[in-house]
Amino acid sequence: MKLLVDTHCHTLASGHAYSTIKEMADYASQIGMKIIGMTDHGPSMPGGPHIYHFGNLRIMPEYISGVRILKGVEANIMNFEGTLDMPDKFLSKLELVIAGFHDGCLVPGSVEENTSAIIGAMKNPLVDIIAHPGNPQFSIDIEKVVDCAIETNTLIEINNSSFGNARRGSEDNCRLIALEAKKKGALLTTGSDSHICFHVGKFDKVLQLFEDLGIDEELVVSSNPQRLIDFLNKKGKKINYGLSTPMV
Repeated sequence: MKLLVDTHCHTLASGHAYSTIKEMADYASQIGMKIIGMTDHGPSMPGGPHIYHFGNLRIMPEYISGVRILKGVEANIMNFEGTLDMPDKFLSKLELVIAGFHDGCLVPGSVEENTSAIIGAMKNPLVDIIAHPGNPQFSIDIEKVVDCAIETNTLIEINNSSFGNARRGSEDNCRLIALEAKKKGALLTTGSDSHICFHVGKFDKVLQLFEDLGIDEELVVSSNPQRLIDFLNKKGKKINYGLSTPMV
């Protein structure tokens, strides 16, 4: 399986990342990536960008160095009802909306509470992806989450950084989530969660997991750039791709 899309990247604006969007795009271009998601942390993340950062993404070119830049956010789930830290009027103007847990924004709850929070976020039709759901700090009922992902047409992310220093102990949960997705036909996406340009498109651990579990490419929306665009447009986005767009 060849992955040409990275739906989860962070720039300097996130406060604890180290590359500009130009540096991210340049590196993505060098390694043959076609699309990257510019998904800086939502405004409730300590050190994160002001909400105006997301409102002003309209000035960002669609393509940088030949790579399609999806203007997005990794919004923070703020309570066990699944409320996000950005109002819908901002989310509705973005091309890619990821929702996820971060312990700097929400103290982990019980399995029932954490599951309720993710389900609440997925029921917001503006949410496209649930980020790193394998985080052991926020234990969830995997079957219920996968069922809701299918019901709400939300992508479940298998996050490469969850196999490294971030969210230690995620590996077993990621495996169980991927197996449940395979069993039920839930759609997956892949994010590097890069916080520096050199990690864009880094999917070594994800690809090994997919190979070990026999995950079919048809379940991985990020395996095909046009398929991701079609998925997002069916969710109500209005994303141009592959058109005669000036390259910066």
